[in-house]
Amino acid sequence: MRPSQGRDTGSNPVGTTAKPSVTLEGVRALASRLPRTTEALVRDRVKFRVGSLVYLAFSRDETVMGFAFPKEEREGLVASEPDKFMMPSVSDMRYNWVHVRLAALDAKEMREIVLEAWRMVVPKRVSEAIDERELLR
Repeated sequence: MRPSQGRDTGSNPVGTTAKPSVTLEGVRALASRLPRTTEALVRDRVKFRVGSLVYLAFSRDETVMGFAFPKEEREGLVASEPDKFMMPSVSDMRYNWVHVRLAALDAKEMREIVLEAWRMVVPKRVSEAIDERELLR
């Protein structure tokens, strides 16, 4: 089996494979290893932050993850993959923020999103001090 192929679960049509779904638990496993990260439950939503700066937040049903992302680049990101990425709510447009559907992500994309969102909220020296290869395993 090639690395990009998933395991056939038997519930998919013949010849197709299931894309492994990203979950809150998978994100938590990575985020909890990032320096200065704390997890909070705010109005029934799980959020990960550094100090008072939130860099990841989940919808109540845990199907959508909001993440820190440069607002100057978000229109391009959403336009590039509109089935995966979404603009934030009108009230969040002032922030460096965008949303992603977890079902559309694979584990590698999730790790990249989480790490880059975290980098937006920590001091550069903290970000540079981590061993990215270790975290992305």
